Amino acid sequence: MTTLTTAPTPARTYPSLRAAWIPMAALCLAFFVEMVDNTLLTIALPTIGRDLGGSTTALQWVTGAYSLTFGGLLLTAGSAADRIGRRRVLLTGLAAFGLISLFVVAVHTSGELIALRAALGVAAAMMAPITNSLVFRLFDDQALRMRAMTVMIVVGMSGFILGPLLGGTALAHVGWQWLLLVNAPIALIAWIGVRKGVAADDPAGLTEDKLDLPGSILSIATIGLACYTATSGVDHGWTSAWTFASGIGALLALAAFVWHENHTEQPMLDLKVFRNGIVRGASIAQIGTSVAMAGVMFGLILHFQYAYGWSPVKAGLANLPLIVTMIAATPISESLAKRFGHRVACLVGAALLAGSMAGMAWGVSHGYLAIAIFMVTFTIGLRTVMTICAVALVDAMPENRTSLGAALNDTAQEVGTSVGTAVVGTLIAVLVTTVLPDGTWGADLVASFFHGERIVYGVLAVVVGLIAGVGAMSLSSSRSVDAHA
Repeated sequence: MTTLTTAPTPARTYPSLRAAWIPMAALCLAFFVEMVDNTLLTIALPTIGRDLGGSTTALQWVTGAYSLTFGGLLLTAGSAADRIGRRRVLLTGLAAFGLISLFVVAVHTSGELIALRAALGVAAAMMAPITNSLVFRLFDDQALRMRAMTVMIVVGMSGFILGPLLGGTALAHVGWQWLLLVNAPIALIAWIGVRKGVAADDPAGLTEDKLDLPGSILSIATIGLACYTATSGVDHGWTSAWTFASGIGALLALAAFVWHENHTEQPMLDLKVFRNGIVRGASIAQIGTSVAMAGVMFGLILHFQYAYGWSPVKAGLANLPLIVTMIAATPISESLAKRFGHRVACLVGAALLAGSMAGMAWGVSHGYLAIAIFMVTFTIGLRTVMTICAVALVDAMPENRTSLGAALNDTAQEVGTSVGTAVVGTLIAVLVTTVLPDGTWGADLVASFFHGERIVYGVLAVVVGLIAGVGAMSLSSSRSVDAHA
């Protein structure tokens, strides 16, 4: 088993999680705000659509633009941090995140909001992998490092799920713009905590290798063109020149990225790491879980607010089964891993994900209680696969490459989030309507929406079950969950 080390550890380390409460709180807060921003505006999509006159595909890109730039730049940001300093990049990202959020007061169109969200994704990409990497630098003890990473995972996933609840509660009292304005003081507090509690980078631990800018551009082009192909099919037609061109462009960009990374001396992502079955499998499974998470949350928010006609607050509270289970499921996922090992535990999680989405396909027309039951089983599967794969991926990386493992984990999740949001938004636009009308829906439109949801969740059940299941099969029988010797 690979020993988890980072090179080199700065002089300022802590003997316990409690002793490191200032930097841990700051790093967790930074990770929380970047993850909560993935879903914070989801609850406000109907309000934003009415306020800015956005179509279904425009609303899809309000959430997708953030995930797109976030996921596309994670590896680039991690690579830059290894060269110019991890703490320096994180502090820059926090400052940019807070300042960019203030510009929401000048937004008047959905296009401007999409551009703002994309810029926030760039800043967030400078934060995510670095927060996880810096956690390891706080401790010399391997067990403390892994416990700290487990805390970060729970905080990040909780932030992702809490977004709609926090947003819905805020919308009852303030305009949707405040959902982004609040980022500024949060980023400032995190900046102060990192500046005070995290030691500056040791120059000996940085590399002088050049940044792989062509690789970064090609990775962003691949993800962006692939997601645009889905929305272009709705806007311009599936046989249109725009759709065909963007689809071909995505494939060419992917091929160019693979060729470039295999032939450049200093690749952004050394594709040889995927020869390790655990790294490959964990990354694939993480993509599957994020497709499921983004797809379910995007669909349910529209379901609660449009089909049910609930207020943003009530719709946010409807996500409580996800939030409570995300926290309460920790003993379940850990016991599965300890008793059966990573491979079997993740297969169980994948089965829960697929089965729960199939259940939601049935439950959308049977009331909230049916949906809530499958939200609980869905979250147990999600928590199990995401946590085990994160630990397995970092554990399988070579020495001194744990930061790359964290970046790979985050990138896989953000790619899945972009794909999941694009798939659900596109399918709803195709199956129901491209513009969701305001006011109370008639019985015919509600029935049409339920029909579209059944197809969406049925498709997700098959796709996610296959992706997560295939990834789980490549994992080992390791029973580790939070500490490694």
